[in-house]
Amino acid sequence: MNKKTRITVAGVASAAVFSAGAATAYAACSDRFGHSPIRDGIPRAAAHFHVSSPDLRDGGVFPAADVCTGATTPPRLTWSGAPAGTKSYAVEMFDPDAPTGSGFSHWRAWDIPATASSFGGQAAVPAGTVVGQNDFGDPHFDGPCPPTGDIAHHYRIRVLALDVPSIGLPSAGTSTAYSGFVMGGHIVGVAQMTVSAQE
Repeated sequence: MNKKTRITVAGVASAAVFSAGAATAYAACSDRFGHSPIRDGIPRAAAHFHVSSPDLRDGGVFPAADVCTGATTPPRLTWSGAPAGTKSYAVEMFDPDAPTGSGFSHWRAWDIPATASSFGGQAAVPAGTVVGQNDFGDPHFDGPCPPTGDIAHHYRIRVLALDVPSIGLPSAGTSTAYSGFVMGGHIVGVAQMTVSAQE
């Protein structure tokens, strides 16, 4: 075996060991769908404020009655400490773990007046609020429903403080991707809680 052959064989062996290690590492952090991060759309400079809910706990899990049961009543949210300059709010629930390659929106509403400090539940939405279509195509909240046997999904429930009173988009015909893109240019603050569910 000459030097070139030895180098080639050594290189192949090293590549095989690296590939095996990479495959093991991938398998350890992946599931049957594969997993990759989704950009969260929040500017680095956005201020952080506080949101809570009497229905859910940050870091907790959804009640079984809300998982894959067709629940359409959104959680009640209350927030405080939004930055100065907030002229409206948006709320959303987004699943970054959905096996779609782009996550999945369960709820989004915008043009919530700056005077508001709560949203959701059975309460009527404030005048002027636009409840957008989610990724089911529904103009309302749809509860969590991860695929059976999948990893735990971590649903981000967020209140976004915006620097405009309206983002100027209608509910009908506005995709969640587009409303998220437009809002992204106006976010001055974010309050978030994460709640998980698994089937």
